[in-house]
Amino acid sequence: MKLSINISRIFVGVLFIFSGLIKANDPLGLSYKMQEFFEVWNIHWLDNLTLSFSIIMIAFEIVAGVAVLLGWKMRLFSWLLLLLILFFTFLTGYAFLSDKIKECGCFGNCIPLTSGQSFAKDLILLVLIVFLFVNRSKIKPILSNLNSQVILILSLVFSFSFQWYVLQHLPVVDCLPYKLKANISDQMKVPPGAIPDSTVISFVYEKNGKQLEFTADKFPSDFDDSYKFIKRYDKLVRKGNAEPAIKDFNLITLSGNDTTQEILQAPGYTILLFAKEMPDVNPSWSKNFGGIFTAKKIKNIPLYFVTANAEQVEAYLGKNGITVYDISILKCDATAIKTAARVNPTLYLLKHGVIVNKWAGADFDNAILEISGLPVQAESQP
Repeated sequence: MKLSINISRIFVGVLFIFSGLIKANDPLGLSYKMQEFFEVWNIHWLDNLTLSFSIIMIAFEIVAGVAVLLGWKMRLFSWLLLLLILFFTFLTGYAFLSDKIKECGCFGNCIPLTSGQSFAKDLILLVLIVFLFVNRSKIKPILSNLNSQVILILSLVFSFSFQWYVLQHLPVVDCLPYKLKANISDQMKVPPGAIPDSTVISFVYEKNGKQLEFTADKFPSDFDDSYKFIKRYDKLVRKGNAEPAIKDFNLITLSGNDTTQEILQAPGYTILLFAKEMPDVNPSWSKNFGGIFTAKKIKNIPLYFVTANAEQVEAYLGKNGITVYDISILKCDATAIKTAARVNPTLYLLKHGVIVNKWAGADFDNAILEISGLPVQAESQP
């Protein structure tokens, strides 16, 4: 029995720490996943709190995992873990059974799991945690109370500090399709060997007050004018995987022209500055942005301001004496920007559509150094 308890304790503790660390690398990803659930449940008033929920939940997941490994205060943490896994199992079960949410974000974008896989994982964890809960009085701490408290406090400080860092400087491990060296155009294509959705044309007719559905190759033998046509549609038989890694990434000019491929296929270097929205006052990165603007003019590198709120960006540029002839404003879907730019703002340096480097606003000073070291391009563009 003792061996089973220790194996279960180690497995649960390590998995919680591992899951928490992966999420801590990108707390905004979990925040957006929470918003997806809230949208399905029509409780949008919680959207502004999801990042706080995300940070706290990730920190608790790491600390709980450490506490289980240490065997510290298992009477308390066995209750907390049981409540947490019941909550997670409800979420993943809802996603799987309702089919409204395809991925639950249990391991972030680094290890994507389907809703079914996440639900199965949580069911296994539920069994193990219930086992630990029943035997909680038999679990003894492996260190002294003081040493355990020190380790837990350090774990808590680390979890909050690490999350603060990535929220300021972008994720340490980039698991999104916009990672360094990625070709955005290629990521927008369906991968070779992908399996498309398998569909069949279905017809719905009405006869004698009843609606009947059948496919084109299985029409009723008595089909005649007594059947009244209702509709036809493509019925999904088997879900494929023919989806590109990057979707809905479109760079639209203020006049409504799609310039996505024109920009991504342009030779030489291109700078994209992603900002979903702009504050009313000049942000802390504004001074360094001035240095980037100067460097891009010297090097003849085109710079595009990509945003979901063109009016705010126009106001910001106008306030700083920059015209649309110096920097072109491009509109992009807010969801696409949230994926491409985990920090608001994020600067991309592209070369023929390939991401050479990218920086969060807090690191724009590093961007100035790299852009200043680039060769001067032949033609000056906006």
